[in-house]
Amino acid sequence: MNAQGGNIFKRIDTMNVNNGKIIEVLRFPSPNPNVELKEITYLSNGLKVKGMLAKLKNEEVTDGFLYLRGGIKNVGKVRPARIAQFAQEGFIVFAPYYRGNQGGEGNEDFAGEDRQDAFAAYQLLKSLPTVKKVHIFGFSRGGVMALLTGIQFPEAASLVTWGGVSDMSLTYLERKDLRRMMKRVIGGTPAKFPERYESRTPLHELENIEAPVLIIHGVNDHNVSVEHAYRLERRLKELDKPVTSWYFDEFTHYFPPAVNRKVVQDLAKWMKFQVERW
Repeated sequence: MNAQGGNIFKRIDTMNVNNGKIIEVLRFPSPNPNVELKEITYLSNGLKVKGMLAKLKNEEVTDGFLYLRGGIKNVGKVRPARIAQFAQEGFIVFAPYYRGNQGGEGNEDFAGEDRQDAFAAYQLLKSLPTVKKVHIFGFSRGGVMALLTGIQFPEAASLVTWGGVSDMSLTYLERKDLRRMMKRVIGGTPAKFPERYESRTPLHELENIEAPVLIIHGVNDHNVSVEHAYRLERRLKELDKPVTSWYFDEFTHYFPPAVNRKVVQDLAKWMKFQVERW
């Protein structure tokens, strides 16, 4: 099936058995003395893709945290300080760069076939000897990736989308500055090729999500409008899925540093509570 068309939500059934296999590990300078960072090369459907792994030093951690970045190519790259921030909360964090980035093979295609990189990254975390549960987190465009991953792995411990995209056609309509890129990468407009945008819109497959979902969104977000959060929340409630929403009336796509740190701490507590309650 071409990445530009058709339903590719269930492609995991044909995934390579080596997905998530670690090929190379390199130490990476850490901005946090309590956290060690490593750059990982791993397999995703035969491609060598790169990502960053972060964990607390000298502590055994049992919760994995899949961090799915936003943007595309050099916009929204994985930041070591951000990954270390989540590791500081007691997670083993892995953040894929997505295919074609920072020395990885293939071409990133905005929640098309590159979703497989998120799926393989989930499997990588699950394969680590100390990890018992894996949480999924997505920021901005990573919100779509997180939801798609939650659909494929219903056993995930929890799922958080922060300023996350939930409807790719809505993104096309809202972001005039992204239209040229989206037409090139996806292969047309939503009007001409609705199926290509629907295949990248997890709202249509939320029946398969079992993990509790937390939605975090700034009401004044102009990068990803709060309508994405409203549509996601509404659909999850229609399906009687467990969903919690934290809306911040005064903030945009980016929260002030002090608030950001507090929200990170709060969402980490929320995630761990989801494990404890079961």
